[in-house]
Amino acid sequence: MPKPMPEWRNVDRAVFLSEIEPLRQPAVLRGLVAHWPLVQKSLEGPVASYEYLRVFNPGSDVEYLAGMPGIKGRFFYNDAVNGENFTRHRGPLQHALRLVLEAASVSDPPAVSIQAVPVALHMPDLELRNSLDLAGNGARPRLWVNNAMTEAPHLDWHDTVACVVAGRRRVTLFPPEQVANLYAGPLHSTLNGVPTSMVDVEDPDLERHPRYAQALEQAFVAELEPGDAIYVPYMWWQGARSLEPFNMLVNYGWEVAPRSDGPPFTALMHAMLAVGSLPPPLRDLWRAYFEHFVFHAQGDPGGHLPPAALGLLGPLSPAHQEMFTAKLLQVLVSERPGAPK
Repeated sequence: MPKPMPEWRNVDRAVFLSEIEPLRQPAVLRGLVAHWPLVQKSLEGPVASYEYLRVFNPGSDVEYLAGMPGIKGRFFYNDAVNGENFTRHRGPLQHALRLVLEAASVSDPPAVSIQAVPVALHMPDLELRNSLDLAGNGARPRLWVNNAMTEAPHLDWHDTVACVVAGRRRVTLFPPEQVANLYAGPLHSTLNGVPTSMVDVEDPDLERHPRYAQALEQAFVAELEPGDAIYVPYMWWQGARSLEPFNMLVNYGWEVAPRSDGPPFTALMHAMLAVGSLPPPLRDLWRAYFEHFVFHAQGDPGGHLPPAALGLLGPLSPAHQEMFTAKLLQVLVSERPGAPK
């Protein structure tokens, strides 16, 4: 079974930056936003939450997801894994909130989820009255509202502090190195732009996904109440289940690596094309080059060269980075099938 997640109380920005974030481990931050008016209102029930939220939005449109009752709140791939088992819609935020509220009150509900709404854009006054001085530079709140829902484990390209506003949630986190045991879905067609596990964490099929048992041994789990928050480090896999029919979350994400959702993942996919398809003996030869030049397994690969000769082996100025990126793009274009030689 997963291990209980470490818990902290009375966390402020100084404690977070000096004691929690440097550990690069997940943490429950009990009662972090219990003082928010939005959280206090949620304790009165879903209708009170809805009434509180709707006065902050003049009627702007947002995207929301809708699924049939048969998916039981698990927004996921379809059976053929070539599409989704839900539909995407766009409409006024108040209308989408109403759909979630109505779905929360029936016994066999459709699944409705409002995801990642930028609070500063759609409800700026809400952010002013429910603020958090904890997250990293550039982090702005995003609002998530749904009825009963199961979220498949997935990774994010940033650090996250996620604050539970309404309902209870059970969250399971897996270290990044468990990627092989989580059976990622197709990388070219992700659900929300990030790799997602194919394992149903609520009913895992260990005959089909036997290594998932190893992932569970390294996992952390926590149950969160309204006002609690969770810190999820960069590239940790996270899955969640809503434990009540009406749920609301506000999360803050900030980058810890420059453009972390771009070049590293793009390089991975290019390496899969260029190296992953080689015969095993040749692929093993390239493993040594990646370990040496990319992961610095034997130390600094350019330590024997004078600084002026380092090029890619040394620190790059913005101008040099742009130059090398342009050269790489030229190579990629020239390698396309049918490209002129």
